Amino acid sequence: MAEKIAKKDSGLWENVKVIIQALLLALVIRTVLFQPFTIPSGSMMPTLLVGDYIFVNKFAYGYSKYSLPRSPDLFSGRIFGSEPKRGDIAVFRFPPNPEIDYIKRVIGLPGDRVQVRNSILYVNDKEVARAPDGVFRADDQYDTGADVPVFRETLDNGVSFDTLDQFPDSRGDNTREFVVPEGHYFMMGDNRDNSADSRFDVGYVPAENLVGRASLIFFSLGHDTSFLEIWKWPANLRYDRLFKVLK
Repeated sequence: MAEKIAKKDSGLWENVKVIIQALLLALVIRTVLFQPFTIPSGSMMPTLLVGDYIFVNKFAYGYSKYSLPRSPDLFSGRIFGSEPKRGDIAVFRFPPNPEIDYIKRVIGLPGDRVQVRNSILYVNDKEVARAPDGVFRADDQYDTGADVPVFRETLDNGVSFDTLDQFPDSRGDNTREFVVPEGHYFMMGDNRDNSADSRFDVGYVPAENLVGRASLIFFSLGHDTSFLEIWKWPANLRYDRLFKVLK
């Protein structure tokens, strides 16, 4: 009987060790490699939609204290750092409150001059190419009841992406010139009229605040469907967005 109990205890301990190892591996992957995020707002439409579930590449820009759970103050700056490229979709900590994650597109690099004039984006006094690219209609709480004009922008490094311009004369369509400080970045949402970004209260984003580069949409639910509402998945799953690589 004692031998049977010992074997049972041994088997239980082996199972516990496997679970602990799996949890530690998941923690390492989440901390060092890829972290899942959910898109909660429409600031990056039409590129990212509410209900998109994405993976963020955390080693793309190296690591800071914000790469670690609870952001322990173990070191300052970044280690194994790499510079973001203009046009990257980046997750970062909101400078006025680093407990909050934001996701925007990198538009200005250190030393760049960024300005919007009559809805046209200028980087270092050069107009960013912009051409009409159809219309967009959201399938969630951001549905305005009408199609929204889409414009395809192409940066000087060849990165091309769609933006929305619902109101040509909104507050963000004519700005002062922003000069990006060293060690900082200028971020903008693709939904230009509905994005709190570096034009407004976000300001310049320190390199230390970067979390990673958005790389892949692995799941997506429309019509404000909760992930827990499994019975609604067949009708509301955005099949065309599954495993979509982000550029």
